[in-house]
Amino acid sequence: MSSYHAAQVAAAGGAFEIVEREVPRPGPRHVRIAVDACGVCHSDSTFVNAEVPGVRFPLVTGHEIAGRIEELGEGTDTIWRVGDRVTVGWFGGSCGHCPPCRRGDFIVCANLKVPGWAYDGGYAEAVIAPVDALARIPDALAAADAAPLACAGVTAYNGLRRSPARPGDLVAVLGIGGLGHLGVQYAAAMGFETVAIARGAAKADFAKQLGAHHYIDSTADTTVADALRSLGGAKTVLATAANSDAITATVDGLSPRGELVVIGAGGTPLGINPAQLLMTGRVVRGHPSGTAQDVQDTMAFSALRGIRPMVETVPLDQADEAYRKMMSGAARFRMVLTTG
Repeated sequence: MSSYHAAQVAAAGGAFEIVEREVPRPGPRHVRIAVDACGVCHSDSTFVNAEVPGVRFPLVTGHEIAGRIEELGEGTDTIWRVGDRVTVGWFGGSCGHCPPCRRGDFIVCANLKVPGWAYDGGYAEAVIAPVDALARIPDALAAADAAPLACAGVTAYNGLRRSPARPGDLVAVLGIGGLGHLGVQYAAAMGFETVAIARGAAKADFAKQLGAHHYIDSTADTTVADALRSLGGAKTVLATAANSDAITATVDGLSPRGELVVIGAGGTPLGINPAQLLMTGRVVRGHPSGTAQDVQDTMAFSALRGIRPMVETVPLDQADEAYRKMMSGAARFRMVLTTG
């Protein structure tokens, strides 16, 4: 093809419009991917609204990309072949020379290349990506399922597997939305005694369907911390809800040396005081997604254990409607753009 379609935003805070562009050629150690699906993540709003430096307009965002390699750049043919199914997630490549990269900690690269920020993202029929961003999709996963796993999935999965919790430990997942509905499934599949925390008694049945052993209604008379302590205290709380008050409310429910893993991006400070941490050795940690290998591990585990995101697919030309639905909180639970 000589041209492709993309959904772009012309100016900060604007609507998505479909445009036609000339197909680019991949440079050295890059590939061109024919996009089959791209998840719509809340973090996309950070770029659409130019809330971080370096955003350039017109903007094509999207960092939950699944597709097929259709052209190889120089130096890529030792591992990859045309037709290989791949994802590109929040980790869209690293610089390779900053101190974290030199230590092998690529996900905290000082010059991290996030698709839709560092280069055009996946709200399009084609995208150019560096080879270190590619994760191979298992045959068992459809593109629409693989795409959200490249960001939402790996963030929840990696946050849990890098926590101090071990099989049999009590692990709580705060929120059962776009991140949390995956977090509950992963926690149960990893062998944790899984607690889902959300607002309202009506979500209890859904939490149990996801695999939770216990459900805590955060609006009930019993506080979340007291409810967790009644179960023995959580070794890990995976905070997926972007609500600082709700996150803060879990801290006193951690067991001694328990860990609060924050993956939901809220804009207000956490109300935690040092005394809540010191005497019991509790830890509060932010967790930043995962590398391409982490994404590949996430997809492999998901395929093995039958874990899938709950998605609503819409065609690329409805990108604006999908984005607005995600921003309104009405998505159940991941909006995914498709090009087929």
